[in-house]
Amino acid sequence: MQTELAGFIRGTARGDEAEAILRKCVHCGFCTATCPTYQLLGDELDGPRGRIYLIKQMLETGKAGEHTKLHLDRCLTCRSCETTCPSGVEYAHLLDIGRAVVDELAPKRPLMERAWRQAIASYVSKPRYFRRAVGLARVFKPILPRSLSDKLVAIPTAGAWPKGRHARKWLVLGGCAQPALTPGVNAAAARLLDRIGIELIEIRDDGCCGALRFHLDDHDGARSDANALLARWLPQIDRGEIEGVLVNASGCLSFMRDYRHLFVGGSGQCERVLPLLHDPSELVARLWQEIEPLLPAPGTNTTRLAFHSPCTLQHGLRIRGKVEQLLTRAGFVLTPVEDGHLCCGSAGAYSLLQPTISLQLRDNKVRALENGEPAGIASANVGCIAHLAGGADKPVRHWVEWLEARVAGAC
Repeated sequence: MQTELAGFIRGTARGDEAEAILRKCVHCGFCTATCPTYQLLGDELDGPRGRIYLIKQMLETGKAGEHTKLHLDRCLTCRSCETTCPSGVEYAHLLDIGRAVVDELAPKRPLMERAWRQAIASYVSKPRYFRRAVGLARVFKPILPRSLSDKLVAIPTAGAWPKGRHARKWLVLGGCAQPALTPGVNAAAARLLDRIGIELIEIRDDGCCGALRFHLDDHDGARSDANALLARWLPQIDRGEIEGVLVNASGCLSFMRDYRHLFVGGSGQCERVLPLLHDPSELVARLWQEIEPLLPAPGTNTTRLAFHSPCTLQHGLRIRGKVEQLLTRAGFVLTPVEDGHLCCGSAGAYSLLQPTISLQLRDNKVRALENGEPAGIASANVGCIAHLAGGADKPVRHWVEWLEARVAGAC
């Protein structure tokens, strides 16, 4: 795609990056076939190719209005288009640039919209504030909008955190939303690893990875959150006490593995932490020979599960099929899920900012997941779990919780 950037951005770091990405696009349109918003709305401008044209036009003219902002806001950043693209277009990075520029060029958002976005960034990204906000929301659940009340499903108790002290130690991300919405995930991982002699350590209120603020176009705030999180971890890492860092939310890990893009020019903190970050599927696969003997005999109390692979897992981290393989080897029977590549509509803060589209995508996804009549639904990301649970008749849990329950003989 030929480009001729306007003077305000030509020759800048983000201008050079945007131009390199734009030049890779060959207009093929393969991306539209796997774009959830295009499939739902049928508008070219609500697909990746259309949004690329809007960004290109904005960067070439230096002009942007509500029309451009609307269609960029509607993007889930699910990155399904990147998986499909034969030319390797880094669409998500281009969208990040486009959203930042449109906020600079287009008229300011209405006051109430700005206040809502600021409230999400300020409260969700701070674990202590978010826990209080969720508690307060539960009190007023009957009068809240559906997009909020649906997420306030009953939370299973986290269960005991093992007290074993082992020589082998791993850190685990507590994060911002997970302690309030899915507190059982890290506890289940801790119990599972304790059984094979690994102590899992969660630093209370370690904080947000930065993804939330970043996707709300506050890139400086994202760097601040990321730096604060890394600073909480580094003392133990630098003392050589930690084998690795487990991140049970695929959305967080996908963002963290892209820290080099967040910290342009490099960051000593992130360079020391990045090699240690692991998705639970990577860790469990590595430790499978130690975990497998703990499982019930094959064919014993088999449970039918539908697995929802979050976009951040399959398109962001490019981890595909690994969780399904582990669950199958553990004795679960996985039911078929139609259109498994499509987003559930959670997408971080998207479900709060674009509730109509988000709920349509969620209801479609729930139907696909429950169509095979599973006993429950497994996923790999806190946002997806909370989002799906609000519309599902079956219990929705992190796949690590299902695995730990099987080891414990509960399913």
